[in-house]
Amino acid sequence: MSVEERARPADAAPGEELPRDPDDAHAAERGPATLPGRAAYWLGVALALAHIYFNTLGTMSELRVSAVHFGGFALMCALLYPTWRARTPAGRRAALAIDVALGLAALSCVVYLFLGEESFARRNASFLWYDWIFTGLAVVLAIEFTRRTTGWIIPIIIVTAFTYVVWWGRYVPGMLTFPGLSLETTLFRAFYTDDGMLGLIATISATFVVMFILFGAFLTRSGAGDFIIDLARAVAGRLIGGPGFVAVLGSALMGTISGSSVANTVSTGVITIPLMKRAGFPGRFAAGVEAAASTGGQLMPPIMGAGAFVMASYTQIPYLTIAAVSVLPAILYFLSVGCYVRIQAKRLGLKAESAADTPTITAVLKRGGLPFFLPIVVLVGMLVYGFTPTYCAGTAIVAVIVSSWLTPGKRGMGPADILDALALGARNMVVTAMLLVAIGLVVLAVATTGIGNTFSLMIEQWAGGSLMIALALIALASLVLGMGLPVTASYIVLATLSAPALAGMITQQEMINAFMAGNVPESLKAVLTLVAPDKVAALGQAMSYETAEALVKAIPQEFRTMAVEQTLSPAQLTGALLAAHMIIFWLSQDSSVTPPVCLTAFAAAAIAKTPPMATGFTSWRLAKGLYIVPLLFAYTPFLNADLWTDLQISFFAAFGIYALAASTERWMEARLPLPLAAVLFAVGVALLWPTDLLVNFAGLAIFLAIFAHNLWQDRRGARAAAA
Repeated sequence: MSVEERARPADAAPGEELPRDPDDAHAAERGPATLPGRAAYWLGVALALAHIYFNTLGTMSELRVSAVHFGGFALMCALLYPTWRARTPAGRRAALAIDVALGLAALSCVVYLFLGEESFARRNASFLWYDWIFTGLAVVLAIEFTRRTTGWIIPIIIVTAFTYVVWWGRYVPGMLTFPGLSLETTLFRAFYTDDGMLGLIATISATFVVMFILFGAFLTRSGAGDFIIDLARAVAGRLIGGPGFVAVLGSALMGTISGSSVANTVSTGVITIPLMKRAGFPGRFAAGVEAAASTGGQLMPPIMGAGAFVMASYTQIPYLTIAAVSVLPAILYFLSVGCYVRIQAKRLGLKAESAADTPTITAVLKRGGLPFFLPIVVLVGMLVYGFTPTYCAGTAIVAVIVSSWLTPGKRGMGPADILDALALGARNMVVTAMLLVAIGLVVLAVATTGIGNTFSLMIEQWAGGSLMIALALIALASLVLGMGLPVTASYIVLATLSAPALAGMITQQEMINAFMAGNVPESLKAVLTLVAPDKVAALGQAMSYETAEALVKAIPQEFRTMAVEQTLSPAQLTGALLAAHMIIFWLSQDSSVTPPVCLTAFAAAAIAKTPPMATGFTSWRLAKGLYIVPLLFAYTPFLNADLWTDLQISFFAAFGIYALAASTERWMEARLPLPLAAVLFAVGVALLWPTDLLVNFAGLAIFLAIFAHNLWQDRRGARAAAA
């Protein structure tokens, strides 16, 4: 097998243009057959092996691992992404020379850290001339390589944040003023501390993210993707609008092994989008379904998007817990996309495919798909047993190789296939590595200036204590950020700025619920008697929402922390923190489908040959679950309740999501008159109403009545058409 063939993804057809990295829509890549492409292939193999060693057997410090991570992927980025798009051989040679020089400069920063870290500490972080050169060079290179892979928006944000700390923050009036730090102090914090470019975010990139991307690359190279598509066709292919459901189910299954929405779109869309178009779906709708469904891949455990690992580090909640509570919400999201598929199929009058056109589950399993479940079982089992996620991912990679040899009728992974998987994983990691290293400079500005706390206070003031208004503000901020930032960067920025305020407001909602049930701690009654004497009679018994809200808001600020700790259990406090971050994590996913920079939708549009911007708006419309499901996180115990309660919430929410989709589309089994669509919208809200069974059952009864009436209309119309 040639080097060029090894550098191609396993699912790429001969002659097919290689899919770009996740979040890459700006740079023209150098091909795998070029000299830089071949060098990047072997460099990727070396980097992948190095990261596997660091995360399983190595004992190197986190700072040095992050430095190697930055330097290695910076060199790989320089080889793959040229400085400019040269049109002449001389121009391409000049660009390559500059790129190699910049890549080696990034490596020199790594050498500087290894050789000078101890002497730098001995002189109490006092800068010499070469400290200025290498720390400044590292910052500039991180910004430049991020520009090549993600465009200008993130570098502009980084430069703005960095100069705010050093220079213009002192000129900002009001709450956002900052007196500033010296350039020396800022460079020191940017390069050496946990809040900088080689700090916590880079560590997450060099550990959790890279290992799981490598695991996904091994699964892809072993042929798991073909099995997933075949299984999805066997399960959903015979339904009305079957190819659309195949896209949803296939993307959901692919999401269990791929944390990238663009990679998910490319790997499944090349099959599902032509299937949908042949079945009668418009090309733009077919691409929108694939993009919306693939966006949910980052929500689907066990391998979620990079933001999930950042969330685990921010909240100190184990990744296994985050993945476990994400299963039912992810299913609800894919169900929401499936609702639009069903509605569109009925609107177009599509028929189910015949049995001859779809494989059976038995036939798919007989072709040797069961061994592909072994790595997932190993990964989840080791996570449950208590091993670290990175060690679990390393072991699961070995399980992929073993399972490939257990698959009947297929050749197991040999040395060339293993090299391909290592190179593919490193190749898929380039953009994410550069992004997460560079975004650490934004985190530095937020942590150094305290602007995150200021922004949280501003959200509380603007919301006026209303959780719904706060959610709307954060959703609007996410929508604006999503127009220019990739998913992970959007989550990090939003979580850093607004998660404390949102967690505090969710905690306040939990306290109101506790007071409504009469659960007021004895130690608080004396304080409440003084600050709210007109409501003393309500203490210790069930009360109205208005009374409970007034009592909670009356608690003096100096007693609020004590009141929260005494009223709520540790599990409730952890649940509020997790809910805040999960809401932001879900809302940030809309950057994949939000024009003008919606890379997942662009990838689907390229396959469907539809207008990219129009496809982006269609996919955004179909991804409404990103805004509906977070409401359940905020207003119900969806993330910290028992399994029965979670299933109950999911059951009613499923009907509620279908009701909202049908009401906005004004179509169910047949066309919905406007008054009936308005009633159905209210029914959808009732079905999503937090844990009020009477309201839920009433909404379900009305929904079933409307559905039966609409189904009767559809059958009557079909009989009339036949007559």
